[in-house]
Amino acid sequence: MEFRNYLTCFWPGLSELWWRGRLSALPLAIGFGIGLNSLLILKHFYPTWLDPLLVRSAWWVGVCVWICWTVKSIRELPALINPRAVTEAPDRFVEAQAAYLRGDWEATEPLLLGILAIEPRDPPALLMLSSLYRHTGRVTSAAVLLDEMRRLEIADRWQIEMDAEAARIARDAESAGEADEEAEDESASELQGDGNAADLTAA
Repeated sequence: MEFRNYLTCFWPGLSELWWRGRLSALPLAIGFGIGLNSLLILKHFYPTWLDPLLVRSAWWVGVCVWICWTVKSIRELPALINPRAVTEAPDRFVEAQAAYLRGDWEATEPLLLGILAIEPRDPPALLMLSSLYRHTGRVTSAAVLLDEMRRLEIADRWQIEMDAEAARIARDAESAGEADEEAEDESASELQGDGNAADLTAA
């Protein structure tokens, strides 16, 4: 792994934000920035505000915490960049693909969800899951998942496939809308027919 990939590890919380987009790491990154700037200001600009011994102690505590967190981030970085490479779970994408091609949606969905539990940003699995949702009538879920996939930088190479799937989703959504309209028209016709029959009976 290239050294530049490890640069985000030297700012606590930044590696999770950069590689995974985890907002849960944002408070840590902001807190580290505030703490670092506060110590620098107290040490170099306003050294008389607090006892120098207290500032020095806080500085060394901060350095120790920073070193510990940096080591932790470096150890966890391979799992953040490529979780598939460090997991012991087998890659079941081939099984999911075979089940999908058979049209076995019930078997395909848990396999894809298991793959995404390990690597939530796996473009082929996300694309196949969106297609599965479309095939099973969950057109809205398919569209939402595809929109989320478009936000991933790693999915840029799958733009043609995403556009094709978006067209299929739009087509199925339009067909579903037309079917709903036809059903509503039939229901209205039946109600009108029942009303006419009731009028004839009353007459």
